[in-house]
Amino acid sequence: MATVGKGLMHKTMAEAAASAIRERILGGAYPPGMRLRQDALAEEFGMSRIPIREALLVLEREGILTMMPHRGAVVVELSVDEIEELFNMRLLLEPFLFLRSAPKLTADDFQHLAENLERYTAAMEAVDVDSWNDLNTDFHVTLYRHARSPRILATVQNLLAECDRHTRIQLTNITPDRNRAVEEHKSILKLCREGRFEQGAALMREHVDHIRLVLLDLLKDRDAGAETRAAE
Repeated sequence: MATVGKGLMHKTMAEAAASAIRERILGGAYPPGMRLRQDALAEEFGMSRIPIREALLVLEREGILTMMPHRGAVVVELSVDEIEELFNMRLLLEPFLFLRSAPKLTADDFQHLAENLERYTAAMEAVDVDSWNDLNTDFHVTLYRHARSPRILATVQNLLAECDRHTRIQLTNITPDRNRAVEEHKSILKLCREGRFEQGAALMREHVDHIRLVLLDLLKDRDAGAETRAAE
């Protein structure tokens, strides 16, 4: 029992440390490129290095840290230009693929999308960060698979992979957006079933653009916080 209790204690401490470090990163206290040393963080938070190491691994999976050989954890650079480019490309390409493909979805496709949505909903409720991107990518790619545009589809798959860390930051930090993502996936699937493809494409644009706007707001808050601290 002592071992189990110790394990739960480490997990709780790791979650608390991850939350505190995440807040400092997004708030600009730990700026992009900063190296986060486990021993310094352990001293700052008054805990051992074990939960700190677990917290850093959680944040790496979220995409806001990267673990580099001989350097440890480094805060990832999130730039306005990168977000604008990635998400504007998605806004151009995904509605195009959707309109070419969605009218050709089969009964098997709809069954697959329904099962995906069940798993996606469960992952959101459990805050299962590691599952979000795979399920999201599968949902989008299934919608676009009949577009007969393999190069564009490959480009979109690459964009979805590159957007993973940005989407993780959005969904991890803004709880209502997790519910919103699920509801929008449900609505897009419903519109496809009803043959309302223009409305589905419009909702897809809104779905993607919302992430872009949220991420830009997060960066603005981070930069404003950094400017305030510099002026003090």
